[in-house]
Amino acid sequence: MTRFVLIGAPLAIAVSLVFNSGGGEDSGLPTDSPKGEATATGPVNPDPFAAADDEEREEMNEQVEKAPAGLAAPKMREVAWQLLASAEGSTLDWRSQYGTIEDSGDGTGYAAGLVGFCSGTHDMLVFVEAFTKDHPDNPLAPFLPALRKVDGTGSHKGLDPGFTAAWKKAAEDPAFRSAQEEVRDKQFFEPAVRLAKLDGLGALGQYIYFDTMVLQGPGHEADSFYGIRQAALAEADTVTEGGDESAYLDIFLDTARAVMKSKKNQQHDTSRIDTAQRVFLEDGELDLEPPLTWKMYGETFRIPS
Repeated sequence: MTRFVLIGAPLAIAVSLVFNSGGGEDSGLPTDSPKGEATATGPVNPDPFAAADDEEREEMNEQVEKAPAGLAAPKMREVAWQLLASAEGSTLDWRSQYGTIEDSGDGTGYAAGLVGFCSGTHDMLVFVEAFTKDHPDNPLAPFLPALRKVDGTGSHKGLDPGFTAAWKKAAEDPAFRSAQEEVRDKQFFEPAVRLAKLDGLGALGQYIYFDTMVLQGPGHEADSFYGIRQAALAEADTVTEGGDESAYLDIFLDTARAVMKSKKNQQHDTSRIDTAQRVFLEDGELDLEPPLTWKMYGETFRIPS
């Protein structure tokens, strides 16, 4: 299945933060990490929660805690992982995706793993560098020089042959799988669900935020998650602001779809919106409660009750 993933520098910042908390000489951040560059060129944390002061965060946490569990419930987390896997790998077996790696020809190089780390968009490099710091003998470590050289391009120079086999071999390591899950959870899922709850959205809205953040990256640019949300807010009120949930999500999906179609040199299939998220919205499945049926790239998927 062709992957439709384009994740840019904002994700690289997020990945580095997962593995390297704090700053300074002992932070473990690569010397060319975009973390410092982001400080000079724009907001490091476009997440309103991350930008809030302690008192505001406490109020936000109280609001989130009062909201229904939604995707935070264990059963619903599994639903979210399955929905994402259907979009990312045409499967419901998300655990089979740790070792997936392929180049769809979209100019971003190899895309791999649970959230589509790309060799051409810096996030794979940062992820492998951070993982290698704690696991220097992992199968991907010898490819770091090549990853640095191809960063920002779709080239495989120095990666072929052997890199895809090395990724699959690394994915046999529980630590490598856990590292991928940590990025997925801490830098995509948890911020998306929290913000969706602050916006008054149920499980469907939470998933839409999560999927958009994975696909477009958690950046503040117009074609990244927070930029998409900002554009949607300009046209519709969230539930918290007194708006209608379905109407707001309809606008959000329109905005997200337009961004997918606008990506230069990309042939994005919009099935994840057109035959999944939009269908759930039109059917009133705001709670995403199984049983669920949807199509992805022409294939029908079902989650039983």
